[in-house]
This record gives sequence, structure tokens and C-alpha cells, in this order.
Amino acid sequence: MSPYVRTVKTASGATAVQIVYSMRRGSRQMEHVGSAHDDAEVELLKAAAYQRLHAGQGELDLGLGDPAADGVRRGGPLPITASRMDHLWDALTRGYQVLGLDAATGGDEVFRQLVLARIIEPSSKLDAARVLGEAGEVGAAYATLKRRLPLYAKASWRAGLSAACAARAHLGPASLVLYDVSVRHEALVVRVEVRDTTVVLAVAGAVKLGAA
Repeated sequence: MSPYVRTVKTASGATAVQIVYSMRRGSRQMEHVGSAHDDAEVELLKAAAYQRLHAGQGELDLGLGDPAADGVRRGGPLPITASRMDHLWDALTRGYQVLGLDAATGGDEVFRQLVLARIIEPSSKLDAARVLGEAGEVGAAYATLKRRLPLYAKASWRAGLSAACAARAHLGPASLVLYDVSVRHEALVVRVEVRDTTVVLAVAGAVKLGAA
């Protein structure tokens, strides 16, 4: 098959522009060009994708003028100077604050960016930097993120987040049972007890489920 440019909707509602180079047994070899949020951005990304697809091919001299003479650039790659999801990012940030998570984490910027990036597009910690860049945010370096992970893994950190969510939901003394079912038909049973303002998590272990 010949390489082609395609557009797909992402989980965040944006339109991703990709170059598909080959497809074999259902597996595609692709290059992600970028994500757009309106028709104009889609057309710019598609133009940039076609230029990547035909990189190295010469351009005909059509006598359209000398860029040095009139300052107008003709031909060549189209520059994408900036992209920002203002309304989406502002709404997510406000929701994060209303839930009390900003106060619970002491205003930790790295954690907030990681959480909001994964809401925009479920991705790995490493790929979160790309999502933040497409949103117009400058994310923390991956080395900084790795240094913060031990803090985020502490029980006190999780308890603070759980208490903030319980307070927002006006959840009094109660017990909840949550199930996380994996593709291997196993369930991880987590019991959550709320005692006054203290949230206690108890992991019961993996339970084998019957065939679906």
C-alpha cells in the first residue's frame, strides 16, 4: 500500500492527523503529526503531513516572486507557531481546584499537570509531556517527574486525595467495595472505609472470576 494521511478523533475530542506508512496483519506503522481543535488547524496539519510525506521532492520554479524581495514565503514547510487548548485547560484546572485536589496536594504543579494530561488523553508518564505540549503547557522534565513519584506513592499522599474527594462528595462514615476487572478475568477487591475524616484503604487481593 502507498502511504497516506488520515484523521481520527481522539479521546479528548480533538482531531489527530497521522501519516500511515504501512499496514500488515492489522498493525499500522504510523507517524503522529499533531492534534487540531478546529477545521483551520486540521488543514494546516494535513498540509504539514503531506509535506513530510513528500519530503525530498523538488519544487517547480513557478516564478511566484523572490521571498527576499517582498518578504513573502512561498513553498516549503508550513510552520505551526503555537497551539493551546485554553478553554479545556482552564475548565480542567477549575474542576481540579473545586474538588479540593489543589489544596490536598499543597499546590503541587507536577502532579496537577500529570493528572490533567491523563484526563485529556490517557497516556504514559513519558507521553504526558507531548499531551501537555499540545495543550500549550510546558510540562516538567521527565527526570523531575520520576523524582516526585516516591512522594505520590506514599500512603499519606493517597489519603489526602481520598479525604478531599470524600469531603467534596459529603461522604460520611461508610464502606465502599470497588472492583477493578482486568482482561484476565481477575478482580482486585478494594474496600474503602471512611471514618470521620480518615480514609482507610484495604486491598483484599485478586479474585478469580468465571468466564464471561
